Parts: sequence; C-alpha cells; structure tokens
Amino acid sequence: MSNTDKDPDLYRPNVGLALFHPQGLVFLGKRAATEGPYQWQMPQGGIDKGETPREAALRELGEETGVRPGHAELLEETADWLYYDFPTEVRAGMKQRGRYLGQRQKWFAFRFKGRDSDIRLDAHTPEFNDWRWGTLASAPDLVIPFKRATYEEVARRFQRYTTGASK
Repeated sequence: MSNTDKDPDLYRPNVGLALFHPQGLVFLGKRAATEGPYQWQMPQGGIDKGETPREAALRELGEETGVRPGHAELLEETADWLYYDFPTEVRAGMKQRGRYLGQRQKWFAFRFKGRDSDIRLDAHTPEFNDWRWGTLASAPDLVIPFKRATYEEVARRFQRYTTGASK
C-alpha cells in the first residue's frame, strides 16, 4: 500500500532527524533499555498536541541528543509523510499508543555546527546509551527491520548531505 492509500489518523504523527556532521556522517544513537541486534537509529519522536513538525524536530533534537538549536542548521524538511507499520507484537505492547497501526514521519536534515562535546545524551530522559557518527548508507542495516524501508527512503532523499557542508 502506498503512503497515499494510508489513513493518517491511524498513524502516530512523528518526526525523524538526520543530524549531519560537517564531514557528511550522520548521528546514530544506540537505543537504551533494549537488547538484541538492530539497536542503532537516528533520533525520532512524537509530535505533541499544538506543536508543528518543525517545533517537534527541534525539541526532539534537544531531548535525544542535547544539541541546542544554535548548534544545528536546518537543511531540509520532507514535503510528505513517510509511513511505517508496527509489527503486531510491537503494537500489542504499546498501551495507549497501540491504537495506531504505525507512525507517519516528517523527516528533517540538520547540519551539526557544534563540537562532539555538545552532544549530551543525558540532557533529558535518555533514549540512547551510546552514539557515533556513521554513514547514512549504513543506517538502514542497523535499524530495527520494520523501520528499514523508511530509512532507505531517508538515505535516498538526504544522500546529498553526506558529502560535507555545502558552501
């Protein structure tokens, strides 16, 4: 089913963030309190009531990475929403969010303008217990499989930011 065939009310509104180092690598966080393979992902989070996707992206950037708005330059926001479905076993364990079939995400590309020491995983309730700079092309193979198609699309759309800061 294409994204245009999906009922947006059945998908939790969410933002995804690709934070690019000036040399073109992307921030990858290792998810806290989880085990097994596929624990690395880019920051993401829900859009609060009354919040725009851009506001949510900046809030999530601060909460998940500790990066302040002054250390990140917005490069792009996807015009459309990217969707993924939760597997049945994931939905069953999601309490009130289990009413959603999956998530619809606006993705944002940011250029990081700070130092590595400006990244603080403990700025809020930690979502990640480790982080690294990695290639955007590697991200789809590191993320949990039900998010893989979305990551492949993000990697395709944001590939131009992997060559370093543009002048």
